[in-house]
Amino acid sequence: MLKVVTPKTKKAQRELEKRAPKLVENAKKTLILQGTKTSNVLSSVLADIYRLKRAGGGAIRFTKKNDKIKPFESGGETSLEFFSLKTDCSLFVFGSHSKKRPNNLVLGRMFDNHVYDLIEVGVEDYKSMESFSYDKKFAPRVGSKPFFAFIGEGFETVEELKHLKETLLDLFRGEVVEYLNLAGVDRAFVCTAVSSNKVVLMHCSIHLKKSGTSIPRIELVEIGPSMNLVVRRHRLPNDDLRKEAMKTPSDKLKKKQKNVSGDIIEGRIGKIYVPDQQVGTVAPSHKMKGMKRERRKKKNDDLHERSKKQKVDLS
Repeated sequence: MLKVVTPKTKKAQRELEKRAPKLVENAKKTLILQGTKTSNVLSSVLADIYRLKRAGGGAIRFTKKNDKIKPFESGGETSLEFFSLKTDCSLFVFGSHSKKRPNNLVLGRMFDNHVYDLIEVGVEDYKSMESFSYDKKFAPRVGSKPFFAFIGEGFETVEELKHLKETLLDLFRGEVVEYLNLAGVDRAFVCTAVSSNKVVLMHCSIHLKKSGTSIPRIELVEIGPSMNLVVRRHRLPNDDLRKEAMKTPSDKLKKKQKNVSGDIIEGRIGKIYVPDQQVGTVAPSHKMKGMKRERRKKKNDDLHERSKKQKVDLS
């Protein structure tokens, strides 16, 4: 039976609360690690992924070889979950190389420090970032958010490609924000489904040029990395785990506001309670302006009556 260790200090308790699952998640970090055997191609792939993700502490890379990590085998994910717990990473990229599966890349997501889902791809026709030559002043800024273009109906119909699409979005989109300045989006990932299990991935820089109209002309310049991803195996989460992981802040019960209702046309409507003013019980003041006007009017009427009587007497 495993021993449950409870935090003994407030600081340790705060750290555990930070790592606990939340409805509003923190920015996702990626753990990059490798197996006992890797090829030069795979080492370059892991280095380029780390270079794209390292801005703002978005990625952590382990260069030491790990012989106990076998994500698809029972018990082979224990070390992976341990590293995820220590580094607080919810995404991971694991590279390995063998005769049966050359240049093998396993992409996965974690939930509550346990493996959520896995997808295994093989890397073919790889071109590193250093192999592309372009004007460095057009290089994307560090930490900028990218566009994504998924070309091909396979991303909507084939289960493996739909899973790969979700994983790539989580891996490269960075921190989730509410507002985005389009002028700051200077790169794009273009994914093309060539077949039911093969995807061409390209990383491009976005150039805005004059077009003679108010809308600029957009050009894509490939800056690397570029590779073909061949889907080999994948494992989806069960329905209960998916339901637990897909909770959003809107699932929380909202506290009902008293005397507030909503309308499609008028929007938010509120009711305000105004108590009885009891004006009849208020004692009138002798210095009220309205009463002053009445006395002045009565005085003028009296003077007018007196002048009439005087005219009658004289006559």
